[in-house]
Amino acid sequence: MASCLRSERIQSPSPSTERSLRKPAAVTFTLLLLTAASWAQIPTSGNVFFGYSYSRGQTFSVFGNNNTNMNGWEGTLEGKFLPWLGGVADFDWHYGGTDLFGCVTVGCIPRKFRLSGSRHTVLFGPRASITLGRYTPFAEFMLGIAHQSDTGGGISNSDTTFSRAIGGGMDYKLVKGVAWRGQLDSVHTHFFGGAQNDIRISTGIVFHF
Repeated sequence: MASCLRSERIQSPSPSTERSLRKPAAVTFTLLLLTAASWAQIPTSGNVFFGYSYSRGQTFSVFGNNNTNMNGWEGTLEGKFLPWLGGVADFDWHYGGTDLFGCVTVGCIPRKFRLSGSRHTVLFGPRASITLGRYTPFAEFMLGIAHQSDTGGGISNSDTTFSRAIGGGMDYKLVKGVAWRGQLDSVHTHFFGGAQNDIRISTGIVFHF
């Protein structure tokens, strides 16, 4: 795919962009307060999850929609303050890249180069679940922030934005206190002035306490 990219720095958000971020900022802050309040009750049970995670993403979305597969990890900590409702802290990291053929600067000789992207998200929110024998299905809604940095062809950029995720999954009990989890979320971000909606699929081990 032919392309022509210019090396440039991302400018600061305009006043209108800053105003548009005030509402999600207020919602995020409110949700964080509610989550913190639930944790203040000192949950007596919960779980810790860590595992492999796959996500769709983009690299250098400021220049166009360069979709790529991204691999990484996800970790969560849930504290139960009701048998069916908990507060979740969610952290993940994904990395991926795509190969392009084109010019990095005007007048250059077209060549193949790689664009790489690294994305981190930190999310908080409620999770509802129910236990049915060995199975524990759950649904969740979370808000937080996301950061992405891109490099390739001698250029780089980065951006931080509000993020939200909605989804769910299921735990399968292996032995007492240990389960295996499969999870699917839709993660919404707004990097470089454009909206992104990417799937995130994670699987790994869960320790209940």
